[in-house]
Amino acid sequence: MTDQLRERLETLYGPHRLAYELGRQRSTIYGVLRRERLSRLSFIDRPTRTVVRYERDRPGELLHVDVKKLGRIREGGGWKMHGREMGTTGEMKRIRVGYDYLHVAVDDNGRVAFVQALADEKAPTCAQFVRDATAYFASLDVTIERVMTDKRATTPPRRSSRKPWTNWASATGAPGSLGPDQLKAERCNRTLLEEFASNTPFNSNDQRLQALGPWLHSYNGARPHTAIGGLTPLQRLRQQR
Repeated sequence: MTDQLRERLETLYGPHRLAYELGRQRSTIYGVLRRERLSRLSFIDRPTRTVVRYERDRPGELLHVDVKKLGRIREGGGWKMHGREMGTTGEMKRIRVGYDYLHVAVDDNGRVAFVQALADEKAPTCAQFVRDATAYFASLDVTIERVMTDKRATTPPRRSSRKPWTNWASATGAPGSLGPDQLKAERCNRTLLEEFASNTPFNSNDQRLQALGPWLHSYNGARPHTAIGGLTPLQRLRQQR
């Protein structure tokens, strides 16, 4: 446990006070607390100072949606193939290859994930993604009842209006809500980076995209998850039905 988490549980101080006490940046501390689901006092049982974890009662009751921006790989491989110096200087640095946007949907109850690599994170793209996610879960006999997302995934960068969110949610056929705590989707994003995107030296971006499906199949059906008692998400789903 980090000193930020230990101090938070012992004192219940917020990010501003913790930044002062620990000599750290407030934004850094808030990021740690949010990632570990300690950013709100309601997440902590005050008498015991333990973290309160929550989970929806049934599959499909809440779908967490998030977007992870991922730099594309140059043909011939990036710095993992050629070293950091080669990957950030000279000819390779001048070649702009852009980004893929990994759209991630995770069922709150069983942790089953649906992921697509798409060209952007604009509202129409997000709406189509959730349609596709809803169809995927329907193939597993799961009906999506509600979708929760960070507003960044549904609102064009030039404005913060809630209208794009309204249009996006109504297009999916499921009620939606805005929320900052996309912890299950964010945890899946971290696993994607640690175990997939950053773990293998791919020769090209196409090679990485082709490997996404098999990795996700393993994530859902073969890889045990500590948070659900060592089961795979699909095993947990079958238990809940």
